Amino acid sequence: MSNELPTSVRVVEVGPRDGLQNEPGSVSTEQKIAFIDRLTDAGCTHIEVTSFVSPRWVPALSDHDTVFRRIRKKDGVIYSVLVPNRLGMERACDAGVRHVAIFTAASESFTQKNINATVSESLVRFEEVSALASAQKIDIRGYISTSFGCPYEGAVKVSAVTDVARALLDLGVTELSLGDTIGVATSQQVQQVLEAVLAVAPPERIAVHFHDTHGRALSNVRTALQYGVTTVDSSAGGLGGCPYAKGATGNLASEDLVSWLDSRGIESGIDLDALSAASIYMEGVLGHTLPSRHLQTRRSST
Repeated sequence: MSNELPTSVRVVEVGPRDGLQNEPGSVSTEQKIAFIDRLTDAGCTHIEVTSFVSPRWVPALSDHDTVFRRIRKKDGVIYSVLVPNRLGMERACDAGVRHVAIFTAASESFTQKNINATVSESLVRFEEVSALASAQKIDIRGYISTSFGCPYEGAVKVSAVTDVARALLDLGVTELSLGDTIGVATSQQVQQVLEAVLAVAPPERIAVHFHDTHGRALSNVRTALQYGVTTVDSSAGGLGGCPYAKGATGNLASEDLVSWLDSRGIESGIDLDALSAASIYMEGVLGHTLPSRHLQTRRSST
């Protein structure tokens, strides 16, 4: 661990997928496309667009194919999608997707309740996804939820996180995203988990995905950066909430992250004003304010 911070950070914008799938309100296909195009214009270099999952499970993203095909794609920007299984992967390939993400967890209870499978069963499902990705030369990102705590089991063993990390790397995953699903992580926990995971993967293949339930997300980001991890997930406006803690803030807001980076001279390539405008647009679509502290400050100063 170093006291020095990096000169640049890659921000993975997950609002259109991880954020909107948890929103109770209806967002039209055109509004999703307009939102994603605004994020592109703001300078986001990796946007998780949607999920190629069955509409029966995530009806809010049932227009995944249309959204992906119709967004305005900019050279050099990664437009990724989540795929749950072989069928989702096949549909993603047909739509021209070149970067996918798969999702499992370090907690058996969470995996069972979230995707109706054990951790081992989820990894078996991903073998077919991996084979298709390899054949098509498509990069795979692997999410490990509950890396710092589970809403059903509480504390999660660090060894469980590293076991899943190894299994995903064996499947050909190019990047691991360690998720603080319920926002309980502390800097000490982040240190413990990263020290273990860095023994199986270099920092350039690791990302962190913090929730701001207890207001510790940016502190945890700092800790991760001090370990050499320079990829951070966030959600425009703080879209998504936390379904396991009623009324709690969920995903780290992209504006809060970019503002924090800017204040320290750390480059992200994202225009904070344009990013804020994209989130304000989505506030109008949803009909409610978003939890981003940066947006709240902007509103109070006008």
